[in-house]
Amino acid sequence: MTIKVLVPTALQKFTSNQATLECSGNSISELIDSLEQACPGIKSRLCDEQGKPRRFLNLYVNSEDIRFLEGTSTPLKDGDEVSIVPAVAGG
Repeated sequence: MTIKVLVPTALQKFTSNQATLECSGNSISELIDSLEQACPGIKSRLCDEQGKPRRFLNLYVNSEDIRFLEGTSTPLKDGDEVSIVPAVAGG
């Protein structure tokens, strides 16, 4: 199963400057573990100590926010696209 992952510029230092990766996983949590195997160090930037996505990051599966789906248990299927989007604040 192949999942396309879109990586923001700020995290591309962990992906050898690649903006798009292909990983596998049956859920978001499995996908994050797969990303960590391929790109050591990225998981600690995506998740807190409890394994939950950090507050300033939004994860989308096919343009749907995982917070409104099943969180890190959101199931994935072959061909899905996961976007990692840093939160933007202004003032």
